[in-house]
Amino acid sequence: MLKKIDRSALFLKENAPLFQCPLCHEAMSALEKGLICRNHHRFDLSKKGTLYFLDHQIKTEYDHEMFFHRGAMIQSGMYQPLLDKIAPLCENEQILDVGCGEGSFLNNLANQTTLGPSVGFDISKEGIYLATSQPANLFWCVADLTNLPFANESFSTILNIFSPSNYQEFNRILKKAGQVIKVVPRSGYLKELRAAFYPEDEQKQSYSNQQVVDKFRQIYPEMMQQQVSYVFDIPEKNRLSLLEMSPLEWGVSPERKAKVQENPLTKITIDLDVLVSKKN
Repeated sequence: MLKKIDRSALFLKENAPLFQCPLCHEAMSALEKGLICRNHHRFDLSKKGTLYFLDHQIKTEYDHEMFFHRGAMIQSGMYQPLLDKIAPLCENEQILDVGCGEGSFLNNLANQTTLGPSVGFDISKEGIYLATSQPANLFWCVADLTNLPFANESFSTILNIFSPSNYQEFNRILKKAGQVIKVVPRSGYLKELRAAFYPEDEQKQSYSNQQVVDKFRQIYPEMMQQQVSYVFDIPEKNRLSLLEMSPLEWGVSPERKAKVQENPLTKITIDLDVLVSKKN
């Protein structure tokens, strides 16, 4: 079995044209363990087989613990109906997973359907390091959404689940017949957790992502929109992971969190909009 760095080196050797230099935007070619552009900007694989495309360190609140628990909840089947909905759209597609975190969504799709050479990236190094433990043959890197290190018209599908978008960059890297699949929480998403964490804050218990949907429609007027809503029975072993898996936990007082931990939720509502459009 190949080491992570050797597996990634093989991916780069076979798929170097997917990438472009984020510093000068020139094409890149494969080295033995990395990439280099014609202006000699070089990016070497880490021991975990990842590439770091940022020109400076970025500290985020999305840490190892949060990504670990998010991955545990995804593996528990919490989002399986969502994955079942989008998997047919991904058959034989070459996917870029935008804001992939620890990589569980893309890995599960790779297990459900046949993918072309696909890449996940995130701005969090902690998430990408966790993603390298996913068993599917995928490539992971740290990159900036506003300056993607990928060539023009290099991917057939952009997957954008619970993460920010940059439609100018999306349209640049999408192939001519490419598609964007964006998943946006609706007002009922995780409503039980919001109520448990913020029982006296009505604003945090109710929210809307309508502006996000409207922006997508503005960019892609012919988009399709489907709602995916259901209640998930949380396996007992994952009930505490639910409390740690999202930014909802960041503003909770230690006292409130301890109280919720004493009597963890057994069910949770998943309420999502799936937005799909071809490239303009």
